[in-house]
Amino acid sequence: MEQIFLTAAVLLLPMLCTTAGAAGVFLLRKTGEPATRRMLCGMAAGIMLAASVWSLLLPAIDRAEQGPLPAWVPPAVGLLLGAVGLLRLETLAGRLLNAGPGRCGRMVLAVTLHNLPEGMVVGLAAALALRGEPDAISGALALALGIGLQNIPEGAAVSLPLAQEGRSKRRAFAAGAASGLVEPLGGLLALALAGWVSAALPWLMSLAAGCMVCVTAQEMIPEAVEADEPAGVISVVAGFALMMALDVAL
Repeated sequence: MEQIFLTAAVLLLPMLCTTAGAAGVFLLRKTGEPATRRMLCGMAAGIMLAASVWSLLLPAIDRAEQGPLPAWVPPAVGLLLGAVGLLRLETLAGRLLNAGPGRCGRMVLAVTLHNLPEGMVVGLAAALALRGEPDAISGALALALGIGLQNIPEGAAVSLPLAQEGRSKRRAFAAGAASGLVEPLGGLLALALAGWVSAALPWLMSLAAGCMVCVTAQEMIPEAVEADEPAGVISVVAGFALMMALDVAL
């Protein structure tokens, strides 16, 4: 029972932190002013760019160094495939991911895809803990806590821009919380297929990073720097610095 409880805590903690970050939308009073919109988009863009580098690409490079291919191949190819794949998905999905009512759909999808390999990493750590590896339980809990703390600004990066697009705060919160639901699912998948998932993680991480970079460059940075106002640029840098600090510190 103790192992089951610890495994459940490890798998659910990152999702709960994402939900807590998405709840930040209820603390924001005004989201309709142009300056506020630009700053929110800029913060979200910076957070997503930093997360794609420190949470996805750098770990993907570290894992790829243990594989048969040159260490740069999975991250570079996966990054390109993720961006191209998201653009193709946007074309095929039509209104769901296109301009109009679903304008922020790409951002929600990108963050959701980003959370999937993170959940798999946590699931692999939980699998080691269940096998009785030395210090695996404490390591899995620390990893889940670290990813969870990083997920707090990521949940806000989904819900806040949705609110500034005119969605109700409840719907924006629901979208942000839903983006974290894939983490325990990814963790369970990793538990069931630990060997295969471990080998594929560099590709999965870089694919998710490609999606995030694509969305940030196409949708969020242009919105943040509209009219060449410095507040939008500063907010991009501030969001990047915040997420970078969390990743490095944790």
